[in-house]
Amino acid sequence: MKTGIYGGTFNPIHLGHLHILQEFIRRLSLDRVLLIPTRVPPHKQAESLAEAEDRLEMCRLAAGEITEAPVLLSRLELSREGKSYTAETLEELKRVFPGDEFYLLMGEDMFLTVDRWYRPETIFALAKICASPRSADGFRQLKEKKRELEDRFGARCCVEDIPYWNISSTEIRKMAAAGEELNGMTPVSVAKYIREHKLYEKGGRRE
Repeated sequence: MKTGIYGGTFNPIHLGHLHILQEFIRRLSLDRVLLIPTRVPPHKQAESLAEAEDRLEMCRLAAGEITEAPVLLSRLELSREGKSYTAETLEELKRVFPGDEFYLLMGEDMFLTVDRWYRPETIFALAKICASPRSADGFRQLKEKKRELEDRFGARCCVEDIPYWNISSTEIRKMAAAGEELNGMTPVSVAKYIREHKLYEKGGRRE
């Protein structure tokens, strides 16, 4: 079974995430996707990070928008103490789904630094790394990095020139804090959840 693995803080998950996910499902003919919110990402500061249960619920709501393939929500990284390392997540998933072929889905910034992650050799051994651009020159950079990873590590990589939607979780948090509408930024169900639970608002669950 071809299983996509899509991880992130999803703080919050938005339409840009879903667009990329839908495109990868279609282009790679994925049978299913595991959506994995991270607990503490090791590669970036978790600024204004909503509670794990809130991010998990927003992912559950957003997953309902995907019709191209089943999307399964995983608590694997949220249940782990400390930082979330992709190598450890892949090892655990391989034990649970030993017959699956894993496709690790990511954006441009992650792909360009993946060889500096914790135990990159393990990552490359357990999954095919699939990336899409997030900038005007991104696809060229991805193709160059793909060649480097294949030559240095024997990594299995694919890069897809998926049109980039300029939607930012940071901008969504600022809009939510200001009480602005999130139309066209997140699924309607996620926007409603953010509003009803006062996420990212001053004095709300998480500023």
